Amino acid sequence: MSTELTYGPARSSLPRISYKRIATRILLWAFLLVVAFLTVFPVITAFLGSFKTNAELTGGATILPSSWQFDNYVQAWKQANFSRFTFNSMWVAAAVTVGTLLITAMAAYVVDRMSFPGKRIYVGIQAATMFISIGAVVLRPQYDLMIRLHLNTTLWAVIIILISSHAYIFFILLSFMSAIPKDLDEAALIDGSSPANTFWRVILPLLRPGLGVAALFTFRGAWNEYLLPLVFTMSNPKLQTLTVGLANLRYGISAASQTHYMMAGACLSILPLLVVYVLANKSFMQMTAGSVKG
Repeated sequence: MSTELTYGPARSSLPRISYKRIATRILLWAFLLVVAFLTVFPVITAFLGSFKTNAELTGGATILPSSWQFDNYVQAWKQANFSRFTFNSMWVAAAVTVGTLLITAMAAYVVDRMSFPGKRIYVGIQAATMFISIGAVVLRPQYDLMIRLHLNTTLWAVIIILISSHAYIFFILLSFMSAIPKDLDEAALIDGSSPANTFWRVILPLLRPGLGVAALFTFRGAWNEYLLPLVFTMSNPKLQTLTVGLANLRYGISAASQTHYMMAGACLSILPLLVVYVLANKSFMQMTAGSVKG
């Protein structure tokens, strides 16, 4: 009985190191860190600047304030009339969010579940409004329309115009709507449910993740809107929103620059958006899944 011996380099049981893969991951992480830094750095700078004096802020010599001026927030709250302007902004953002979600959810349900003449034209017009930006060109016709409706001196003009620009929210909800099985509609129809009742009792609860994502984007857009509230509140400053009020902090009574107060006011105005994001965070994370299924 003979035993054969094999000579040669022993094969290692350890996996081979892929230097190309390691280099790719290092470059990817380096890119992500640079992007994160460029995104977060202005926010941190604004936050630290809100605690500086105006001379120190405009000088820009240091990143950290030499002495923390907490009174900047108190003065910004008083001078910008934050309590009143915050209420106006909350009213506009909440009304626009509710109105946009209601209209776009019903529109997405009808487009996805039903057939009607001009369906493709309607979807095409919605898509065209997303890619054709006409901006301030339509501001004058919108203002003339609100004059005819006797709404040019109220915040309802801003709310109606912002609700009408809902194309991207429509497509977000349409993507989530297409992921809901149509068998549920058929089962509800067999049970004697009308299309309207099926939408409210069956489809709308299942559309909750998409509604959360759409609410986040809609609230953020309405909260940050500046041009429309500026135009429609010129004759009634008490109706100004927070974005317009913050711009008034730029200069004081003596026309002196008040950049430190403006920084403090900007930091205060971010807080409601952070609260909304925390509440809609779970739905926001599910947006990718809903988009892929659609």
